[in-house]
Amino acid sequence: MRAAWYEQFGEAEDVLTVSEMPVPDPAPGEVLVRLYATGINPSDVKLRAGARPGATMAFPRIIPHSDGAGVIEAVGEGIPKDRVGDRVWIWNGSWQRAFGTAAEYIAVPSEQAVVLPATTTFAEGACFGIPAMTAWYALFSDGPIEGKTVVVTGGAGTVGRYACQMARLGGARLITTVSSEEKADHSTSTEWINYRDTDVTTAVMEMTGGAGVDRIVDVDFGANQAASLGIIKPGGTIASYASASDMTPTLQFYGFMFQNVTLRMLIVYQLVGEMRRRGEAALTGWLENAALSHAVVGGGSLENIASAHDKVTAGDKLGTVVLDV
Repeated sequence: MRAAWYEQFGEAEDVLTVSEMPVPDPAPGEVLVRLYATGINPSDVKLRAGARPGATMAFPRIIPHSDGAGVIEAVGEGIPKDRVGDRVWIWNGSWQRAFGTAAEYIAVPSEQAVVLPATTTFAEGACFGIPAMTAWYALFSDGPIEGKTVVVTGGAGTVGRYACQMARLGGARLITTVSSEEKADHSTSTEWINYRDTDVTTAVMEMTGGAGVDRIVDVDFGANQAASLGIIKPGGTIASYASASDMTPTLQFYGFMFQNVTLRMLIVYQLVGEMRRRGEAALTGWLENAALSHAVVGGGSLENIASAHDKVTAGDKLGTVVLDV
């Protein structure tokens, strides 16, 4: 099979190789998926660059990328034969594993290959494992949001755009923050604040008649902590999936305590069990009804993986960079 891999950390063009490798055999409990699309997330790029604190090569050779989509071609012992032929999307393809989705084939535990409705393309399916499931987890892990007011920070981001759509589908009033009118349009939200030229706390409190908001889906906890504390209702929840601007922010403990706020620091890699099944079921229902739109940024073929990684690093794309496999 054709596959892309690296054997040391470094710049994309210096360490990524595209060549031939043996097709893996599915172990007991696994399925073999012929991949047709692989999605590239910022975490994939940071891992390849060795940008995580204390990063070491966990395996001698790593095929990157957690997200992808394709068709099951074979199954391992204990998996029903009728899974062969299923269109699926992959989650955690490279989480604590050597070989991810940047290849023509991947063997993964059967539960990590989720049925992909016919309403959805493989390229779109390659956006679900991290961006879409992070959005769902942040919004719904603390209960229903119908009738609540939700702020999504960074609504034009890969997670934020899905969160904006899901908030409305969940029956919430949605407000998002963006940095331009173009990004507001991309976010799909009709109520938005340009955080570059407007004080977010003042604007949100005016928009809510001084009531504040019930839930915040936050792209950068450290940067947004003060604004979040200023707009969250007593008993509200802040679900944050990143803090890139300050990885060790000083927590305003008593401010949050006296508001009885729940702080949820989440990572979708650790979403397992019943909570994940709930998310997959919700996502499947929306996909079957074509209720979600997807922002796919074409990155070319597997041979273009280095330039595609650079596109993610640049940070100016609107959507998830996806390679055809």
